[in-house]
Amino acid sequence: MPSARRSAAAAALSILAAAAFAACGSDSAASEGSGGPWTYTDGSGKTVELASRPARIIAHGHAAAALLSFGIRPIGIYTDTPIEDDPGLKDLDLDGIEILGEAWGEIDVEKAAELAPDLIVADWWPVDRAYSGVEDGVKEESKKIAELAPMAGASQGDSAVSLIEGYEELAESLGAELDNEGVRASKERFDDAVAAFEEATAAKPGLDALAVSPTTDLLYVAVPEHAPELLDLRSWGLDVIVPDNPDKAFPYWENLSWENADKYQPDLLLIDDRSYPANLKQAERQPTWDTIEAAAAGAVVPWPGYWVHTYEDYAEQLEAMAAAIEKADPDIGA
Repeated sequence: MPSARRSAAAAALSILAAAAFAACGSDSAASEGSGGPWTYTDGSGKTVELASRPARIIAHGHAAAALLSFGIRPIGIYTDTPIEDDPGLKDLDLDGIEILGEAWGEIDVEKAAELAPDLIVADWWPVDRAYSGVEDGVKEESKKIAELAPMAGASQGDSAVSLIEGYEELAESLGAELDNEGVRASKERFDDAVAAFEEATAAKPGLDALAVSPTTDLLYVAVPEHAPELLDLRSWGLDVIVPDNPDKAFPYWENLSWENADKYQPDLLLIDDRSYPANLKQAERQPTWDTIEAAAAGAVVPWPGYWVHTYEDYAEQLEAMAAAIEKADPDIGA
């Protein structure tokens, strides 16, 4: 089964963080400078309070991509896949950053402890009620990373845009200077990409799309309610089909056997691009793939499933999807 996050041995821990956690309903983040108290309320609603602004940060890979885009450089990262296979990380300069794991659920906590972190940054997953790296299914030794320092991060909730904005707030609280040419250019490109996407969808009334993750055994259909990027696409005018039978134990997906691959007939297929194009090639080897009319017509485009964390990456993805929508036939799935 594909993990929504895509988804080690550690010895006794020598470092425990000094942190205070308190419930809070605000989403604001604030800093009083590196020498004074630091407070941040994250995507879970939890407030982290430290005596001084954290400087030694370990981050989940996708959160690290967000922080790096705003000029905050972690000292260590752990990822869900090999870095060269991760679309959000493969082109980043990670020189000097300690790699603590490159497989979902496997984190070298002993090595992490040696870095003496004062903050662990990772996405909050509302469905799982856990941060990336300590969800159900993660090795128990790996979960001990949460004992090294407070964990905090933006939420994988209603929008990938708000996710990015959450990390922008966090980066600013950590001392990032956001008023610079690079950040401005990325935001401008993103705004232009959203406008182009909305224009493309407006020009194709009646067009619908299905977001899928093909594997050798099953075709997984994404549930937009639990996919922030898909919720964004819907808000910008794309009708993303809602599957009617999500997996009760893991409601991110409906699981279709390849015999039932044609249950839904969209005009456009959005392919989970965390393992693209290998997963598309897997699908094309299935005899029933072409029973989906959009697949037979080649109406497919990658979709950034759960990994996009920067304005620049999101803009690039939206530009590609807008181009595919412009070419799509809204009558294919009729």
